[in-house]
Amino acid sequence: MDRSNLSEIEIVDGKTKIVLRKSVPPNLVPAFSQSYALQPQFQGMSINDVPVKTSPCENFYVIKSPMVGTFYSAPSPDSDVFVRIGSRIEKDLPVCILEAMKVMNEIQSDVSGVIREILVQNGQPVEFSQPLFKVEIC
Repeated sequence: MDRSNLSEIEIVDGKTKIVLRKSVPPNLVPAFSQSYALQPQFQGMSINDVPVKTSPCENFYVIKSPMVGTFYSAPSPDSDVFVRIGSRIEKDLPVCILEAMKVMNEIQSDVSGVIREILVQNGQPVEFSQPLFKVEIC
């Protein structure tokens, strides 16, 4: 792995799963990512810190990651987050940023509804098709 650009390999054979990860030296992490992830307003945050209102609605949609990248909940370190639990969202409005290959990709909602769960944390790497948000669409 040291002689390649690979940072992770996952091999699955039946019930056996092997995952190899190469840590990235701090000087190779993009400056934007480092400064963003270390902002005080994001430290110690957990999706479990915010109470979720229960609802009789059982109709939910999961917004999934369209790519591999790093999840950011706001457009910049100094900006407010796009959505919070309980936020009403509209179709085609941005819900997060995914950084891939040093390009910031604004991810838009596929549906209108209310954010009921945020399934990843700010600065967290995400995989293709990984669930990001659970949206109530009643």
